[in-house]
Amino acid sequence: MKNGWRANWLLVSASAIGLTVATVASAGQVEDLVTAAKAEGQLTVIALPRDWCGYGGIIDGFKAKYGMTVNELSPDATSSDEIDAIRSARGKTDPRTPDVIDVGLSFAPSAKRDGLLQPYKVSTWATIPNSAKDADGYWYGDYYGTIIFEINADIVKKMPTDWADLVAPEYRDAVGLAGDLTSNQAIQGVFAAGLSAANNNVGEAADRGLRFFADLNRKGNFVPFVGDLASLIDGRTPILIRWDYLALGDRDRVRGKTRIEIVRPATGSVAGVYVQAISAFAPHPNAARLWMEYLYSDETQLAWLSGHCSPIRLADLVSRGKIPADLTRRGLAQFEHYGGSAGPRFPTLEEQEQARETIAKGWDSIVGVTVQCLPDENPSNGPMVLNNIPFLQCSTPQ
Repeated sequence: MKNGWRANWLLVSASAIGLTVATVASAGQVEDLVTAAKAEGQLTVIALPRDWCGYGGIIDGFKAKYGMTVNELSPDATSSDEIDAIRSARGKTDPRTPDVIDVGLSFAPSAKRDGLLQPYKVSTWATIPNSAKDADGYWYGDYYGTIIFEINADIVKKMPTDWADLVAPEYRDAVGLAGDLTSNQAIQGVFAAGLSAANNNVGEAADRGLRFFADLNRKGNFVPFVGDLASLIDGRTPILIRWDYLALGDRDRVRGKTRIEIVRPATGSVAGVYVQAISAFAPHPNAARLWMEYLYSDETQLAWLSGHCSPIRLADLVSRGKIPADLTRRGLAQFEHYGGSAGPRFPTLEEQEQARETIAKGWDSIVGVTVQCLPDENPSNGPMVLNNIPFLQCSTPQ
């Protein structure tokens, strides 16, 4: 019966979803969690492209550390797709459904309200900023980035410095989003453009963003396809509205072959937090909790920083002197301002939820064009249908 009460807590907590509030995991509970997770033997993740924040190395590190299988479902799914995948798993016992999700901040509260998530507080809970976590432990921020312009400088000769520049005639058939309107990345891009047009009036930003893209579309500058590195290089979308960490990763991959410039717009600079959560119907609940412990450890938070993302526990890591010298030079310095001197705005949860609703509902009537996926010549080996839900093969659209 050694540590029996802790093992019992791990096994029954999934059945107590919604009946109790999660408590912060202790060191002893985490030790037992490793045993329980290994007994399950596997973890199923979704919407984690391997080039997104260095997730490839993070996933491989988890497998190596714990000797477990990681099923990687639909790496190019959107935040909305992730929520739908959990919803479709209600009442089913399919091990090939996601245990965990990584979604834009505004997608998490409604998933909690709909009973799609279960609470768990990692052992490093106290070091996650209160503004980036649900008080009851149903979701919590993991990393964040800033919306920027990723530009093929071999094609675009004059660099735009702000959102208003994008409507100029020289950018005809040039500007694309790196996600469709079910993705957090695209929603935040529209919001950022609107924040610039509205002179930082958050209440008007979503509507002004829609009108900005309508104007961009009328002028023939907007390319209504989900862009990626390939379309940036071949000129189909030589200007991409994208998260900075993805753009920085692109620049690293093609250095010496294609010149990529990264421009933070002088106004309308928006930072977006992504959050982790465990499915209420997770087939492998203990593996899911162990995954959370792994993600919020110093080790993986620094791995995110190496992958050009700002980990949510960055302030704590800095205060404790945990940032290696090479990451201080190569990591923290990468988030320098390329445009204006003001730092990025972190929209509140309420602001993000309202913006997402306004943009999603108003896009068709105001902008009037559908953002489609580019033809995929190299489809993923992962399953593209999950519980009868088809996933479009777009590039890193979270």
